Order: sequence, then C-alpha cells, then structure tokens
Amino acid sequence: MRDVNVIIKEKIEKFGKERQALMPILQGIVGDKNYITENDMVRVAEALDLSAAEVYGTTTFYTFFDVVPRGKYVIRVCKTISCHLSGKDEIIEALEKVLNVKLGETTEDKKFTLLQANCMGWCHRGPVMLINDEVFPELTIEKAIAIVEEYIAK
Repeated sequence: MRDVNVIIKEKIEKFGKERQALMPILQGIVGDKNYITENDMVRVAEALDLSAAEVYGTTTFYTFFDVVPRGKYVIRVCKTISCHLSGKDEIIEALEKVLNVKLGETTEDKKFTLLQANCMGWCHRGPVMLINDEVFPELTIEKAIAIVEEYIAK
C-alpha cells in the first residue's frame, strides 16, 4: 500500500489542484487500498484547498468509494429491478453460502467482501456481478459460484 500523500501528489501533477482533481484522487486512493479513511479525506481537502465536508460528502455519495476496509476482492451484485427479476437474490444467497458471510460482510481472511450496488449499466445482460473492476454478466447460480471459486483458488 502506497502512502496517500504520494497518490495525492501524483494525481495533482496529472489533473491539477482544481476541484476536478477530486474524483481521480479518490479513485487513486481506493484503487490502492480499497477504502478511504477520514484522515485520507482531510489530506485530500488540504491538498485541493477544499473543505473536509465537501470531500466527505463526495466520498460518501458514491457507492464505489468505501469508507471502511474491504476485502481484497469486492464482489458487488447489481440490485436494480432488472437484475432482481433475473434472479440476483438467489445468486446473493448462493454467494453467502460459498463465502460464509452475509451481504455487507467481509470474510474472516479479508479476501472477499459481498455487497450490492446500484445499476452497473448491464441491465440488458443481468443479473450482473462485479469483482473489483471485472464485470460478469448473465449470471446463473452455478456460473456465479464457479467464478468466485476461481478467485478463492487464487
């Protein structure tokens, strides 16, 4: 895990110190450590000369900016109505059994976190699951379990 100040500096060099650099900086922090602490938010606010409240508000507004530690692999199952109608609840139940966690929890070994997320833009191919940045459309229970078992084996 890299120092947050290094990430902030790199993103400022690329995007500048204006407000539009906020999202890339937050994405850089999450990409490196899977979540953002309040201290990280304060450092970002200071670097961009923004209020800590503005950075906190932006961070907590977006589903993919976690403010608590997550597993190495964050599994997000789409919770839109189209994925719901296509069987996402059954897929979540199956994943809960395979991972031995409930929705919203992280495995004891910190390898997996199981979450739901709003629309991922794949409604035409649902149900959909995202593991970190990799999209898995047209899931069945069997397919979802096989995918997660591949990650377990890593």
